[in-house]
Amino acid sequence: MCIGIPGQISAIDGVQAKVDVCGIKRDVDLTLVGAVDEHGQSRIGQWVLVHVGFAMSIIDEDEARDTLAALENMFEVEPDVGALLYGEER
Repeated sequence: MCIGIPGQISAIDGVQAKVDVCGIKRDVDLTLVGAVDEHGQSRIGQWVLVHVGFAMSIIDEDEARDTLAALENMFEVEPDVGALLYGEER
């Protein structure tokens, strides 16, 4: 099973971005979604679905927050989900 984790883009340098996932900044490649949207605007502030270091798609904030809430609920019964949300250090 593959799980994409929602995160919000906080900085972009070329096709590399810093994406905030539950307070953890992750390095994410934007090659698949682009660093700018269809209007030429920066994707900073937009939400993406991240899988294995790549932004797989753009998602809206409501969907992102709903997904994060569901994953946090899963974490309560399955602690391994914490590594997806909070990184390995937790």
